[in-house]
Amino acid sequence: MHKVIMVVDDSESIRKFLTFALRAKGYRVVAARDGMDALEKLPREKVDLIITDLNMPNMDGFELLKTIREDTEYAEIPVIILSSLDDEKDIQRGMQLGANSYLIKPFGQKRIQYEVSKYIN
Repeated sequence: MHKVIMVVDDSESIRKFLTFALRAKGYRVVAARDGMDALEKLPREKVDLIITDLNMPNMDGFELLKTIREDTEYAEIPVIILSSLDDEKDIQRGMQLGANSYLIKPFGQKRIQYEVSKYIN
């Protein structure tokens, strides 16, 4: 049974890169364009980990993280923030909202695979 990772990013190229990197390690990937899209897909998928961007239309990553952490059904899912926001305020806010990791773009394939392996194997 493959572990399922949800990738939430409004950039198609980032979604494709992450899908490629994660499938190479045997994970199944569910892609979402933004926080609203992710929340619509969550009930239909048994997700083991979420990787989310912060700057997205409709619902940003902060709001998505807050919503996930407040929902008892999803509160325990590990969340990795992947963002170009490298300001200490943004990092602290992400961690305070319950992110497990905060990675700053750009990043390499091995780095994301390593980060994911800390939470699921």
